[in-house]
Amino acid sequence: MASMAQSPIPFTENLALKPTASDLLRSLTNGVCGVPLKSLGRSQLGAKRRDFAITAKVRKVKKHEYPWPEDPDLNVKGGVLSHLSPFKPLKEKPKPVTLDFEKPLLDLQKKIVDVQKMANETGLDFTDQIISLENKYQQALKDLYTHLTPIQRVNIARHPNRPTFLDHVFNITEKFVELHGDRAGYDDPAIVTGLGTINGRSYMFMGHQKGRNTKENIQRNFGMPTPHGYRKALRMMYYADHHGFPIITFIDTPGAYADLKSEELGQGEAIAQNLRTMFGLKVPIISIVMGEGGSGGALAIGCANKLLMLENAVFYVASPEACAAILWKTAKASPKAAEKLKITATELTKLQICDGVIPEPLGGAHADSYWTSQQIKTAIVESMDELFKMDTETLLKHRAQKFRKLGGFQEGIPIDPKRKVNMKMKEEPIIPISKTSELELKDEVEKLKLQILEASKSSAERPETGLKEMIAKLEREIDYEYDEAAKAIGMEDNILMLREEVAKGRNLSDQLAHPALKEKIEQMKEEFAKNLPSAPNYPSLVYKLQMLKELSKALNFSKKSTDKDELKLEINKKFIELMDRPDVKQKIEVLKAEIENSDIDSNPELKEKVMQLKGELESEIKGVLTSVGLQVVSSRPETVAKINAFDKEINVVIDNVVNSSDLKERIELLKAEVEKAGNRPDEDSKSKIQALTAEIKEAISEAISSSELKEKHERLAAEILEASKNGSLGKENTEYSQVNQSGN
Repeated sequence: MASMAQSPIPFTENLALKPTASDLLRSLTNGVCGVPLKSLGRSQLGAKRRDFAITAKVRKVKKHEYPWPEDPDLNVKGGVLSHLSPFKPLKEKPKPVTLDFEKPLLDLQKKIVDVQKMANETGLDFTDQIISLENKYQQALKDLYTHLTPIQRVNIARHPNRPTFLDHVFNITEKFVELHGDRAGYDDPAIVTGLGTINGRSYMFMGHQKGRNTKENIQRNFGMPTPHGYRKALRMMYYADHHGFPIITFIDTPGAYADLKSEELGQGEAIAQNLRTMFGLKVPIISIVMGEGGSGGALAIGCANKLLMLENAVFYVASPEACAAILWKTAKASPKAAEKLKITATELTKLQICDGVIPEPLGGAHADSYWTSQQIKTAIVESMDELFKMDTETLLKHRAQKFRKLGGFQEGIPIDPKRKVNMKMKEEPIIPISKTSELELKDEVEKLKLQILEASKSSAERPETGLKEMIAKLEREIDYEYDEAAKAIGMEDNILMLREEVAKGRNLSDQLAHPALKEKIEQMKEEFAKNLPSAPNYPSLVYKLQMLKELSKALNFSKKSTDKDELKLEINKKFIELMDRPDVKQKIEVLKAEIENSDIDSNPELKEKVMQLKGELESEIKGVLTSVGLQVVSSRPETVAKINAFDKEINVVIDNVVNSSDLKERIELLKAEVEKAGNRPDEDSKSKIQALTAEIKEAISEAISSSELKEKHERLAAEILEASKNGSLGKENTEYSQVNQSGN
């Protein structure tokens, strides 16, 4: 306590100023150092003189600047600060921290620095080399950050230099006032709350606050709130609900603080109160996971209408290290646990837990914190505009329904009885790969060929099921032969490593494979094809491949034959209907009777009647063929030659389009998606496959819809039409060809 320093007070024996006993007692009881006592200088002891002094020291205390410092911002009109908070920019720039998986980039950085240093020392121009190295660095950075594993995203979310809640708030708000206290005697620094404005609209902000260095982390308890922090957030929620302020929460915590004192103060009860209250608030709520969201400590301020996540943020019920320690008894299995837990933004979006992913710059949010903050601001404004359109009742239902539908179950929607018995999807039985002798395979294939031949002679149904089974068996045999060949030529380990690399490189987004990975695959294919003939089982592999090719052709022919048979049946049915019509029957019967009674060669009138009826029937038959999508075309050699030439031209155009780099990549991606989806693709895989198929079809359609081909098609169609008008069904042969109604 500060007080004034007093000069020593000498005791004298002036009896004229002698105090009373009550004065002495009062002085003793009120004896505070540094207070001048008038009568302490007067002693009744008389004979003996005692010299001593009473002094007090002033303790220097740092003046508290909160919330206004001595020097307000001179650039602000009136000297009033727009952000009132003790949070200040760091005086020292944080030290760069390189994560383990980023270490390969350090070599390129070092090379760039060395070349720049050499250029400065020698005065030579190394601009081209520096630009080349910088481009390589950017490409390597892009490749690294577009193929991150879940555990790598966990490490980025925990990066020491990652922007904190207040960093983002100061970047996105025009004004911000920090609010303190839970009104129960404590202000938890791990949760920060306050009022701020974005584009002139007021919001209540609250979020977990980590430190930017060791000192701040200790002060903020590493972003782990105590019950006081959650009760402070609860008080601000009631305040926002009362005044109609939308709520924006920022989540970045490993979890609630789990010490004895917190449990004594009711940590679980405080979290439960927040969960219950947030579902009843009548204002829009948006939660943003900006780092790691751990368990109930994150969910206590995360029950929102919309949950958004930064690209490299994670949201989990247990950390990967804790999960690995429980399941595999070692924290070293955390990469496997992180993959199985499905904790990244893209995976949680697929599970409908996260409602949107906010992009980050390459290198993580700490690489450009202001840009990241602006992405957050854009996402907040868009989401709030959507939520403001809802009335209060719809808003509450929307929030409740978001959490009620989690887990793949929703009330009111009937579930397949089979799924009720066992909700877990059954795994497909694994068929063991075993080598079958060539003689056995040859016998089976020959038997199948005989069955197909007999079926074609007797017009019976072809054994399509047997064909499919045999093809599947041959495919398994060929896979076995390829595996044996890879072992024999010593490439098994290389192929397995490449497979793992491809599996890691497969992203959930619709991005094409990494160029370097593609190059590796092509090199591996070339090397394998080059060494394959030296494998001992190469003749057996070639023989099985030939059999597979023959059977595949037979299956395709069977499918095409089935389509033709169906078309023939339909045409025959239409002809029977035509000939059974009463008017047609009557005309034919009358004409038959006249022909029987007279000679047609000597009767020109009868001959004319026959030709007339023939023309009418031809017209009716043409109508029947047109109704099933066919067109009657003259089979003159020159016409057929023109049609075949036009077909070849179209096939050349299609081949050129398919072999183009862009479409080829799309086709490869489609193959990869089909292979990845397997026999039971989920909804996301189906939508991706459908989208890619539509893109490929559209590209081919655009290619064959060129003006030149359209003109040729129209010219050929006109020639065929003219030829069909001049000819007749009786005079010359005709062929039925199905045409594309769109004119392609």
